[in-house]
Amino acid sequence: MLKLFKKPKDKIPKSEIITEPKEPKTPPVSKCGKPLQLDNSRWERRLHKELMSLIKEPPPGVTIDTESVQQNLSEWKINIKGFEGTLYEGEDFQLLFKFNNKYPFDSPEVTFIGTNIPVHPHVYSNGHICLSILTEDWSPALSVQSVCLSIASMLSSCREKKRPPDNTIYVKTCNKNPKKTKWWYHDDSV
Repeated sequence: MLKLFKKPKDKIPKSEIITEPKEPKTPPVSKCGKPLQLDNSRWERRLHKELMSLIKEPPPGVTIDTESVQQNLSEWKINIKGFEGTLYEGEDFQLLFKFNNKYPFDSPEVTFIGTNIPVHPHVYSNGHICLSILTEDWSPALSVQSVCLSIASMLSSCREKKRPPDNTIYVKTCNKNPKKTKWWYHDDSV
C-alpha cells in the first residue's frame, strides 16, 4: 500500500529571496580612460613609503603623530608649526589626512583639527581647506609631503588673519567631507 504524505509548505530560504538586481559597479578609470588597478596592497605600500619618507625627512615644521598612524594607516595626524617671520609664527596646528583605497589616484581628505584652527582666508572655522590640489588639481604624483608643503606655504604667504567671507553660511550648510564641496578658486594671492 502506498501512503501519500502531505508535504509541508516549503519556505524560501533567505538566500533564495530575490531582490532587485544591483547595478554592477563600474570600475574606476584614470583620466586617460584606462581602468585603474585597485588593490589594498598597492595603496598600503604607497602609504608606507610616504610615511617612512615623512618620518626620515620631514619638511620644516612638520611632524607626524606616529601613534595615530599605528592605530589606523588610513588616518594620519600631522602637526605643522607656523614658520618664523610669518603671521603664524610659534603657532601649532594639526591636520587630519584620511585616505581611501583609491589613493594615490584619489586625493586624501585633509582638514585642520583640534582647538587651534588657523584664521586664514582659505581655512574655514570647521577646519576645511580651500586648496585646489586637494580636489580638482590633485595628481597621483603629489604626496602627503607636497600637500603639507603647500599648506605651510599657504599659511606663510598670508598677509591678514581673517576667515573666508562665507565662513558662517558654509560651516552651517557644508558636507562633513570637504572633498564633496565644489570649491571656487579665485584668489591665489594668499
